[in-house]
Amino acid sequence: MIMKSNSFTLFILLLQILLMLVGATSSSKSLIGNPNNIVPKLLPPQAYLSFSHYHSTCPDLEAIIHRRLQAWFNKDYTLAASLIRLHFHDCAVRGCDASILLNSRGSERSAEASKTLRGYSVIDDIKKQIEIKCPKTVSCADILTAAARDATVRVGGPFWEVQFGRKDGKISIDREANRIVPQGYENVTALIKLFESLGLNELDLVILSGSHTIGRSNCQAIQNRLYNFNGTRRPDPSLDTNYLKTLKTKCSKAYNIVDLDGTTPRTFDVAYYSNLKKKMGLLSTDQSLYSNERTSNFVDMFASQPSLFYDQFAVSMVKLGNVGVLTRPNEGEIRLNCNFVNRY
Repeated sequence: MIMKSNSFTLFILLLQILLMLVGATSSSKSLIGNPNNIVPKLLPPQAYLSFSHYHSTCPDLEAIIHRRLQAWFNKDYTLAASLIRLHFHDCAVRGCDASILLNSRGSERSAEASKTLRGYSVIDDIKKQIEIKCPKTVSCADILTAAARDATVRVGGPFWEVQFGRKDGKISIDREANRIVPQGYENVTALIKLFESLGLNELDLVILSGSHTIGRSNCQAIQNRLYNFNGTRRPDPSLDTNYLKTLKTKCSKAYNIVDLDGTTPRTFDVAYYSNLKKKMGLLSTDQSLYSNERTSNFVDMFASQPSLFYDQFAVSMVKLGNVGVLTRPNEGEIRLNCNFVNRY
């Protein structure tokens, strides 16, 4: 009886599989016979980017970008951090469409959140050289994305291949930048919400915050932490006592400049994460990454594993560079001048 029961069960299973195959075949034939019933799946915008986008139309693109950046970095090494920051500000608002570069009244560039951004002249210079070699071909969005990569490499960070094909946006609104871009005092919940809206996650948040291993901030951004945290008229208790004294000395005036990484400000390394564990995060948004349980484990991990940070930084920068890209035929344009939309 057991053998018969097993045989019957096997027969039923085979019959069910056969019926499924017949049904699938019938369905396929139905679609083939009625092509109008086929609804093609729309690919995401980043799927239209490619490594070979400019291979035939501007083969010297990356060489031009590299040469011009080296010239600028040789004059001012701090521009490397500025270009990475400029790229983030661009991608955070309306995606990576070079809207931050548009120079007009009421644009993102004129926003309060953008007042300390630098690097515009660098991008203008690169664009000018590219227009001579490959006119009306390369977008400002692609230039800025590649420049952020080369800036990372310049300060000792990882290299990654950049996919091209972004187009430039035509809309830039200061109110959006002021509403969206972090100002250094947001809590982790707000930061995670922002990153999720960009298609990024908590890991990307902690990794990309690690770009603060280089770069500087104006002292105005931390005045409340030093003297009146949350209206208490006292310093932020999460600041290390010795670090607090150092910051008060360096920030005797609000317009002074201070390094984001208090130990190795010119080196792309994991000291940023080690500093957070020592209560030496400059901005509230930095220090909160270690005080919040959703992100603190990542801080511990990267502080002890430099190679992991190095590799993941490249991955997260690729993801950032793909945020909200304009790639379809009816989207954006190739600006002739990065400061202005084209006039037809």
